[in-house]
Amino acid sequence: MTVDFLAASIRSPEPLGFERFDQAQAAVERLTEIYGRNTAYIRAAFQDVVNGRDLPGPVRACYPAIRIAVDTYDPIDTRLSFGHVAEPGIYQTTVTQPALFRDYYLEQIGLLLQNHGVAVEVGESESPIPLHFAFPEGAYVEGERLEGMRRPLRDLFDVPDLAVTDDAIVNGSWRGREGEPRPLAPFTAPRVDYSLHRLQHYTATAPAYFQNFVLFTNYQFYVDEFCARARALMASGSGDYDALVEPGNRVTRRGDNAPPPVPAGGLRLPQMPAYHLVRPNHSGITLVNIGVGPSNAKTITDHIAVLRPHAWLMLGHCAGLRDSQRLGDYVLAHGYVREDHVLDDDLPTWVPVPPLAEVQVALEQAVEEVAGLSGWELKRIMRTGTVASIDNRNWELRDHNELVQRFTQSRAIALDMESATIAANGFRFRVPYGTLLCVSDKPLHGELKLPGMASAFYRDQVNQHLEIGIRALERLRDMPPERLHSRKLRTFMETAFQ
Repeated sequence: MTVDFLAASIRSPEPLGFERFDQAQAAVERLTEIYGRNTAYIRAAFQDVVNGRDLPGPVRACYPAIRIAVDTYDPIDTRLSFGHVAEPGIYQTTVTQPALFRDYYLEQIGLLLQNHGVAVEVGESESPIPLHFAFPEGAYVEGERLEGMRRPLRDLFDVPDLAVTDDAIVNGSWRGREGEPRPLAPFTAPRVDYSLHRLQHYTATAPAYFQNFVLFTNYQFYVDEFCARARALMASGSGDYDALVEPGNRVTRRGDNAPPPVPAGGLRLPQMPAYHLVRPNHSGITLVNIGVGPSNAKTITDHIAVLRPHAWLMLGHCAGLRDSQRLGDYVLAHGYVREDHVLDDDLPTWVPVPPLAEVQVALEQAVEEVAGLSGWELKRIMRTGTVASIDNRNWELRDHNELVQRFTQSRAIALDMESATIAANGFRFRVPYGTLLCVSDKPLHGELKLPGMASAFYRDQVNQHLEIGIRALERLRDMPPERLHSRKLRTFMETAFQ
């Protein structure tokens, strides 16, 4: 919430105007300089308050911003899905933590300069930095020292304002005021800051460790196998991954033979723990155990999306709906029946969520490679079809005839609780997405796992399934970004930044 005071009473650092830059590196360095100066100003004032000093008035510093003015319909390569604006006008975005997003901004600004041939401008915006977002990653504030304050913090500092922290840009509902610059990026700085703080909370790992290729799963078995593989890589020093990062920001580096020590008192896992197999330029793989349900799936993808990953995949278990399926078979989703309901307001169910050719091919090729099957033989273990996602875990208790009719009408071949949500949010946020599920039971056919069967099934299948997901992401990593980020994900009035 923006503090409402007379402008004359607000203390701010020396105002900075916009400067022109025709080199991406110089523009990013200026963004970093402004952000560092302004957040330091807020922190210094806050420290004065903690130390018992009375401030003469409220304190405010604003996010840096970058903008570009285009006055002609430039002839742009029509194969490009991002890196250019759609029509003449002024486009602007606020920026946060430019050091964290350095590679991203270098690429996006560089494309603007290349495609439009005009300079970009960097300066201060009019969007205040909330006190909560001015602290560096990992900073800790002693709450006890604030309890004796004579004035509430919101009297002295800006605090997060939900009125300007939303997904209007990506949802296509943004409507600017007359003369206001159009959006240059899919997220504003306050929206990004909000998610960066949530990521640390939900995953117990710092945003800086997240990689550009993400696997989501709903079973701990996958986490155990992922960590075992990663630790073996680190111990052997082989491969091109540099480190494994686990919850609590515990790091095992290449050449380390033992996992990092668990903190005194043990380690309490967060709601959706994340594990990062780190590679240079964030080109490694992040695995997140999202647990069960579409709410978790939406929550975590809402926040990871601000990091602008290059792809995310769902690797999970599902109920097989066809008699011809066997336990352990794979389902490659090419369509979704969305009965998860968590995205109904942001992405109505009448919006199709299409399969992305690049992701589908990478997944199918990875299955062929790992399973050693191809062509007609591959159909023995994998089906491509529609996956239905539902928000009722006990769907089996609904009327049987109703379920059979719905599955027949939709041609669904598998049912789970998360896949449609992850795919739909990928579509909404312009993040390439895919789903490869493993049939773990067939409740419509009375084929349920018995005690003991489950352990054997998971032991046999998890290793292969995870290997397929990793190889698929490595295939996608080798693609040029302009090919991977499909034009299917872009609308007719898009932001220039991917």
